[in-house]
Amino acid sequence: MRRAKITAVGAYLPERRLTNADLEKLVDTSNEWILERTGIRERRIVGRGQGSAYMALRAAEEALQKRGLPAEAVDLVIVATVTPEHPFPATANIVANALGAHRAWGFDVEAACSSFLYALSIAADSISAGRVERALVIGSDKMSSIIDYRDRATCVLFGDAAGAVLLEPTDEEVGVLDYLHRADGSGCAYLHMKAGGSVLPPSVRTVRNRLHYVYQEGRQVFKQAVVQMAAISEELMKKHGLTADDIAFFVPHQANLRIIEAAAQRLGLPREKVMINIDRYGNTTSATLPLCLYDYESQLKKGDNLILATFGGGFTWGALWLRWAY
Repeated sequence: MRRAKITAVGAYLPERRLTNADLEKLVDTSNEWILERTGIRERRIVGRGQGSAYMALRAAEEALQKRGLPAEAVDLVIVATVTPEHPFPATANIVANALGAHRAWGFDVEAACSSFLYALSIAADSISAGRVERALVIGSDKMSSIIDYRDRATCVLFGDAAGAVLLEPTDEEVGVLDYLHRADGSGCAYLHMKAGGSVLPPSVRTVRNRLHYVYQEGRQVFKQAVVQMAAISEELMKKHGLTADDIAFFVPHQANLRIIEAAAQRLGLPREKVMINIDRYGNTTSATLPLCLYDYESQLKKGDNLILATFGGGFTWGALWLRWAY
């Protein structure tokens, strides 16, 4: 059976670090308060004039370089993002052109923090169906562009970054083996951006009232994230007879350390089996999952079972079973 396997991982992390000490100067907060509630010590901020396409391009270039492939070998580029370069055209098209992937077609996927996992599933299915030979799936978000740095509840959470994976076909028992996704539109009320869309387009009033920033009701999001991320991961594992002993790593969306720990505990997974880097990057939205794979790449062995799980605004959530291919 033809499947899609990950053959390379790349990343882009901006040089600038926004530490908890820096945030103490902007809002009424403290390093201790942030660490206790989120587990975050610092996050990265991309430079002026650089957006999601720039970061996505750098991450994609590294993935291709590590694999030793030219951009012309790529057939499909999907960029997962909630902060696209423009409303249109797709950021994926901008990245493909800059990369030199002139044979590739592409598009963006926007499912809040679940964007990358949704995009990975779509690309894997395209390869399994024989429609595509090589695909780049990139999670890239410039969250600093939509964060209100007067709001201490949200400004401490998010950072900028990009992560990319290269997918290729295989007939081995590795790669993307299965996934489950869910969505509940009633969650829109608890995590969204109030203005900037077609119902409430940008205007002097929307800008003056600071409506172009992330709005979140933290308690509701926390509760749903813990329950749903663990439940769908457990459902996927039971479907295939997998136990905690079979899992090499749980790869959760990096939204909040307490959410990660609670979800892992529900699955019966010890901390040493959980990928965590939120302390260094914060919540990079679409980039969190590929960044985890990037950071832990040296610890992975061919055949390792990974469960990737996510939860995002909307609400959207999902889990994916991946067997590492190298």
